[in-house]
Amino acid sequence: MDSDRRSAQVERLEVVGTGRRRRWSEDEKLKIVLESLQAPRQVAATARRYGVSRSLLLRWRRSFRPEPKDAAQPGFVPAVVIAESGPTPSPVTPASSGGSIEIEFAAGARMRITGTVDAATLKAAVAALADGRLR
Repeated sequence: MDSDRRSAQVERLEVVGTGRRRRWSEDEKLKIVLESLQAPRQVAATARRYGVSRSLLLRWRRSFRPEPKDAAQPGFVPAVVIAESGPTPSPVTPASSGGSIEIEFAAGARMRITGTVDAATLKAAVAALADGRLR
């Protein structure tokens, strides 16, 4: 679809292979990656020597990088509720009576809330602390 009516129509289109695409075996990739790791700043020189781009060599290096064995997977931390001995707590009361709640986050931060708090304000504060915006 050509908007310029004066241009010539293509009657025949021939695609000529350039021969630049190469398939590397896993052994060849590993040999190249190991060579690039032998000394600092060898990525560009190794890539030029084998005729590959630096980004492709860096991708190969990432794929051959060993996975850490004890990598902690992000996820939820279970909450444990332990009943205290003594009188059962009453519903949340004003701050003057001394009622409070303390939330400890996995990153080590703590939040103490005393008295009555609006639910929307509490939700925003907890979200900000969990994201690391409040310290």
